[in-house]
Amino acid sequence: MNGAQQGKRRKDIPRGLGQNGPVLFSYGFRPFFSGAALWAIIGMAVWIAALAGRAEVAVAYGSVAWHAHEMLFGFAAAVLTGYLMTSVPNWSGHFPVSGWPLALLFALWCVGRAALAMSDVMGVAPAIALDATFLPVVALLCGREIVSGHKWKDLRLVSILAVLSIANIAFHAAVLTETETGPSSRLAVALYTALITMVGGRMVPSFTRTALKARGGGPLPAPFGAVDRLAIALTLPALAGWVLLPESRLTAVLALMAAAAQTTRVVRWHGWRVGGDPIALSLHAAYIFIPLGLAGISLAALGEVPESAALHGLTVGAIGGMMLSVMMRATRGHTGKAVRGSWVSALASGALFAAALLRPLAGFLPDQAPVLYALAGIGWIVAFGLFAIEYGPMLAFARRTPLRGQSSCAPTRINMR
Repeated sequence: MNGAQQGKRRKDIPRGLGQNGPVLFSYGFRPFFSGAALWAIIGMAVWIAALAGRAEVAVAYGSVAWHAHEMLFGFAAAVLTGYLMTSVPNWSGHFPVSGWPLALLFALWCVGRAALAMSDVMGVAPAIALDATFLPVVALLCGREIVSGHKWKDLRLVSILAVLSIANIAFHAAVLTETETGPSSRLAVALYTALITMVGGRMVPSFTRTALKARGGGPLPAPFGAVDRLAIALTLPALAGWVLLPESRLTAVLALMAAAAQTTRVVRWHGWRVGGDPIALSLHAAYIFIPLGLAGISLAALGEVPESAALHGLTVGAIGGMMLSVMMRATRGHTGKAVRGSWVSALASGALFAAALLRPLAGFLPDQAPVLYALAGIGWIVAFGLFAIEYGPMLAFARRTPLRGQSSCAPTRINMR
C-alpha cells in the first residue's frame, strides 16, 4: 500500500491514540471492558431479583433465555470485542479504530442490551433484529483490518466470530420458535473455550514466563510443543461432540482424554510459582477450569453429574475468570500501570472463582439451589464491582500508553495452531 492509499484509507476511519476527545473512546478496550463490567453487575443483579420474585425482565423473550443470552452474547461478546479492537491492530500493523466509529460500535452493543431487556415493550422480533447486528459488524471490522494488513492466517479469527454470530441468531431463532436453546448455548461456550485453549494457552505461559524471569531463578513454563498440540487436537473435537451429541459415550471419551491432556498442559506452566502476582495467578486459576469443565462434560455425558455443573464450570470459571483476568492485565498494561495487580484485584478474582465453585453445586444440591444461585450471583457481582471500582478510573481517564517493554493483553500476533 503506497503512502497516498494509506492516507486515504486512514481518512475513512479515525485511528490512533488521539489526545483529543473522550479518553473512553480512544482505544477499543476502554468502552467495552467498562460496559462489560457494568453489564455483568446490572444483568446479574436483575437476574437474582427475578429469581427471588422481586422483578420481571424480558418475560416475552423468556427470563431464563434472557439471562443465558446476556451472559454469552452480551457480557462475553463485549469483552471479546474489547480484546479484539485492541489486539487486531497489533496483528495488522494499523492504528486502532477510535473516536466516533468506536463510539457507534459501542452504542450498537448498548442498544442490543436495552432492546432485549425491553422486549416486552418494543416486541421480541425488533429487539432480536437490533441485537443480532452487533457481532457481524465486529466480524466485518476485524476482517477489514486483517485483510488490509495481509494477515491471511488470522482470517480464522473472523470465521470464529462468524460462527459466534450464527450461534447468536440460532439462539434467537430457538426463542422465537419455542425450541431448545441448549445447542446454540453450547456452541457459544465451545467457541469461547476453544479461543481460551488456543490463544489463552499461549498467553498464560508467556505472561508467567515474564513474571518468573522478573523474580529470577527457578524453572520456567515449558515452551509450546507436542503436549500443547495434543491438548488442542483433543479439545476441539471434544467440544464439537458436546455441542452436537452431549449425551454420547464418544463425547464422554473425547472429553475425558482432552481433560487429561489439558491437565498435563497446565501443570507444565508452573502456575503455583506466581503466587505473589494476583493477575498471573488468576489466569492460571481460570485455565484450570478448562480441564475441570471437560471432565464435567465427560461425566455429564455418562449421566453421572448434571449438565449444568459442567456448563457453569466453563462459563463462570473458565470464560468469566479468563475474561476478568485479561481485562485487569490489559487495562494495566495499556495505561502504564504495573501488571502485577493489587489486593483489590486479588479479592475480585477470589470472589469470581468462589462463584465458579458455588454455581455448579446447585445441580447436586437442589434443595439448596436458590441459596447457591444467590451466593454465586453475589460473588459474580462483587468480582466485577471491585473491577469497576479499581479499573473504571483507568479506563475512563488514564491516557498513558504501556510502559516501554511491558506487554499488555495480547501476544504480538495470534497463533491458533
